[in-house]
Amino acid sequence: MADQVKVSSEATPAVDRTQGDASDTLKIKKTTLRLVKGDITVQAIESFVYYARPDLALGSGFGTAIAQRGGPAVQEELNGLGPLATGDVVITAAGDMKAEYIIHAVGPRFQEEDLEAKLKLTVQNCLVKAEEKGIRAIAFPPMGAGFYGVPLDLSARITLGVIGDYLMRQTGITDVVVCLFDNREYLPFQKQLAAIAAQRGR
Repeated sequence: MADQVKVSSEATPAVDRTQGDASDTLKIKKTTLRLVKGDITVQAIESFVYYARPDLALGSGFGTAIAQRGGPAVQEELNGLGPLATGDVVITAAGDMKAEYIIHAVGPRFQEEDLEAKLKLTVQNCLVKAEEKGIRAIAFPPMGAGFYGVPLDLSARITLGVIGDYLMRQTGITDVVVCLFDNREYLPFQKQLAAIAAQRGR
């Protein structure tokens, strides 16, 4: 009953199941963390993360869709910003896309040395750079999965774990979405989100 009635901010749990589908939405302090299925490049959200190449060329993963839907301005803004080291992040405008910003993050490939530490750093830097830019809403893909080969279970554990830890701090970010393309990507993240709720929510 206490989770359903919020008398004051002091009475609100730090982590709380929201009303609706409890398997895909979690409230962490003042921020909503949710899972959605779809194409991250067409989401109507302030910003989204692109798992970028070190040279920042839009040629892998969702890079082609960004180049086509965002127009040439995105790549033009990226020119001269690279190359970046693993873990580095830059933010550009999103051109003609629904989003306002793209957060270009250079993360590790599967079987790269210190994979987990590098992936954690990459996710963390996305959030830090977004915060510095004043961004309040951000969508993540399954970080490192797909083209770069990071197993989905590992991607889910690190992506959601780092996001969850970050949102326990004082932050201006109010909405974090993890956008999964299909059920194959969605289910490991749904399982991990449930585990986070069980660990933190009580």
